[in-house]
Amino acid sequence: MTTVTNQSKAHSGLGTEQLLSMYRQMVTIRLFEEQVNELYTRALMPGLAHLYIGEEAVAVGICAALHRDDYITSTHRGHGHCLAKGAAPDRMFAELLGKEAGYCRGKGGSMHIADPTSGNLGANAIVGGSMGIAAGAAFSAKNLGTKRVAVCFFGEGALGQGLLYEVMNLARLWDLPVIYVCENNLYNEYTHFSETTAGDILARPAAFGIPAESVDGQDVRAVYATARRLVDAARSGKGPAFLLCNTYRYRGHHVGDVNREYYRPKQEEQRWMTERDPIKLFGDWLIGQNLANKAQFDEILLQVKSEIEAAVEFGIKAAYPGTDQVEENIYA
Repeated sequence: MTTVTNQSKAHSGLGTEQLLSMYRQMVTIRLFEEQVNELYTRALMPGLAHLYIGEEAVAVGICAALHRDDYITSTHRGHGHCLAKGAAPDRMFAELLGKEAGYCRGKGGSMHIADPTSGNLGANAIVGGSMGIAAGAAFSAKNLGTKRVAVCFFGEGALGQGLLYEVMNLARLWDLPVIYVCENNLYNEYTHFSETTAGDILARPAAFGIPAESVDGQDVRAVYATARRLVDAARSGKGPAFLLCNTYRYRGHHVGDVNREYYRPKQEEQRWMTERDPIKLFGDWLIGQNLANKAQFDEILLQVKSEIEAAVEFGIKAAYPGTDQVEENIYA
């Protein structure tokens, strides 16, 4: 089954408090990522990071449909997933900076953050590398009868990885409670996905008999409403589903990718930022429904800025792990 969700008909069914909480989460992800970029430009962060700015509605909408003990697996562009699933910004900054207070005691860095306490089984620097992990988590949940659901986040570039088709085949055969969430931000690193991905994306999971849907990834309410329905179905034993979220990354492939005009036009970036920004779209809707006002948004922005600044300071001041820990918490 292949369907396309009409965002105008998607109804969130959420209360005002939860809607505002989702708005705050999106702002938190945006400001967190802006500070990550700042840490890189100040040469305070080792290595690179892949920013999630512009895609906030996907992570927040999906994770709002999950229970805390449900599983997610993430990608190299995973800070948004981690935060939306419940991670604390201070420990995340500590991890990015290689400090012991980080979620992986400073050994995972930007592309390998994991937080099992919130169901986050980890980001993965290998494109499509977490697909088998998500299938394994879903297999465990089904056989143990825990009613947990696993969500596998991946970008459209991972559609070229054979592992995806192997695990979708097994997920359908065994009716595993796993949701495959493809975040199509249009570019595989520096190449438009139309140059690398043949055919209809939704036809791929449909070939396995997996329900496949598409949603506007800039509309957090539509993402949530669709994800909630698919997650509830998986939790009730109806097996896997595939959700294509059409979105856009505002920044480069990574923080060092500054001059992008050789592979995508500046006008395109500006159009998405001004006309399709997920935070602005959601904020405008909240105001239009008389569920919030600009003063509330200003207050949320001030609060989140303060929290992010404190989290950055925590990460900078935190201690590095001792050399005696070099062989601890290492898995192969």
